[in-house]
Amino acid sequence: MYLDSAKKQEIFGTYGASNTDTGSAESQIALFSYRIAHLTEHLKKNHKDHVTQRSLTILVGKRRRLLDYLYKRDIERYRAIIKKLGLRR
Repeated sequence: MYLDSAKKQEIFGTYGASNTDTGSAESQIALFSYRIAHLTEHLKKNHKDHVTQRSLTILVGKRRRLLDYLYKRDIERYRAIIKKLGLRR
């Protein structure tokens, strides 16, 4: 499996407050970004996989909503996570 619990702990530790910080917007955005990157690579090889394409669209929407929430609540945290992940906006 591409995303095991050890990888999740690593992502949460890097972008969240701690390894168990699964609820913060930054850690969720980082996890969604990792999953989006994985699905994008999968779709480059399997361009007819429409179920994965739909899942990717849903994940991008979830990440966008979290980023919008963070933008409204705390602009500095928003700018920091955008810079860390290298997202464009």
